[in-house]
Amino acid sequence: MRAINTRKETAIGFLVGIIANTLGVLLYMLLFSDLGLVETYQAAVQQGHVGSLLALGAILNLVAFFGFLRLRRDQRARGVLMATVLTALAILYYKLT
Repeated sequence: MRAINTRKETAIGFLVGIIANTLGVLLYMLLFSDLGLVETYQAAVQQGHVGSLLALGAILNLVAFFGFLRLRRDQRARGVLMATVLTALAILYYKLT
């Protein structure tokens, strides 16, 4: 039973990490771009800055990660870390292609 609970907590943290990263990207695009969301994304693709957008969005993962650690939700913090590593791999992919 404990293993199922651990997996559930890690999955919740992973989902929080993905959502935080997505919100971070959207917030950055809304606050620091004069274009709309679609136009900003298209410009990032054309200029090869998608990886940079993902990296800036991952800043919100820091808040989630340290928030979970402060609340002593270590498994959820592990899930956020896993989402951050997935984001780092996506950034690496965009930088190499």
